[in-house]
Amino acid sequence: MLATGLLMAACASAPRGLLQTVAPVPDTYQLDMLTATTRAVSDEPGVLYDGERGRGVSFSNIVVSIPRNREPGTIQVPRTVPGNPATDFTVSAATSLRKSDLPRWFASAGGRKRRAFIFVHGFNTPFDRAVFRFAQLAHDSDANAAPILFSWPSRGRLLDYRLDLDNASYSRSDLAEVLMMAARSPAVGEIVVLAHSMGGWLAVEALKQVALKNGGIPAKINNLILASPDLDVGVFRRQIEDMGPRRPRITIFASQNDRALQLSQFLARGATRLGAIDLSREDYQSQLGDLKGITVVDISAIKAGDRVNHDTYASSPEIVQLIGNRLIEGQVITDSDVTGTGTALETVGSAAGLLITAPIRVFDAATTRRE
Repeated sequence: MLATGLLMAACASAPRGLLQTVAPVPDTYQLDMLTATTRAVSDEPGVLYDGERGRGVSFSNIVVSIPRNREPGTIQVPRTVPGNPATDFTVSAATSLRKSDLPRWFASAGGRKRRAFIFVHGFNTPFDRAVFRFAQLAHDSDANAAPILFSWPSRGRLLDYRLDLDNASYSRSDLAEVLMMAARSPAVGEIVVLAHSMGGWLAVEALKQVALKNGGIPAKINNLILASPDLDVGVFRRQIEDMGPRRPRITIFASQNDRALQLSQFLARGATRLGAIDLSREDYQSQLGDLKGITVVDISAIKAGDRVNHDTYASSPEIVQLIGNRLIEGQVITDSDVTGTGTALETVGSAAGLLITAPIRVFDAATTRRE
């Protein structure tokens, strides 16, 4: 029954070729992102990259046009191709880049804070959906950072879970290299990584590889956000131990109502996923409690997006603001910030604060100090 429901939700697919370029129109937002992908190049118009494995990493500069009259957390996907920039998410420009072009892109896109925001998507995500989701998230969170999408060759089909996991594994070394390229750039001062679903496993594995190869993770990579991570709890603990003490601060968004992770747990023969842990259970607290610098935020009570509840991190305006106003800015969420309903979260340098309209629970391990 669970698989059938998820399959029905997945069947509401968008048309192909959504990334065909369309001339921008006035009164729209233009979001400039760098994409790094291990997907194969597609010859199909408006697809750019498909679900097959490429050779090495391909880079592109994509400009996404976002309409103004929309609710935060939503993506207006065109019903037909090409879309209408006045009402739909569309692509204004897409340019292939060479590796040698990246220093110039970092220098031009980093902004005053010289911050890079790297997004790693999850399972069942074609390239166009990853582009639009990240554009929505980067825009709605008002992240003062250069947006970088790392896209691995997800097939974009619900029944290809096992193959997607293999393709995520295939991309581990490439993500590690992209992270190090950003860390080596003098134009980048700090790096925030947000990984969703199966992308959480990939991101943690890549960071572990960076740590083992370099004797630790560069201090520039100071913030890792795991949204609904499709990752075994015990495996996660071992990955963190293997990273050693020089690792980023970690925030985990978890929900016990995530139906996609319920299916993943079934496929994993009952192994609890990190993104679905119950903070009230002492066994989970004991597994994570002595790992310093980790905060788990239980968003089970948040209702946003579709009934699968797997994209709440991006479809809930409250969580999106929490990511942009607090986490990307380098602040730690504490229990006093979000207890109860209607709690105001004041941001540094702003009196406006942030309003949380649903109860959120926080489990905060001791904070790790980075040297």
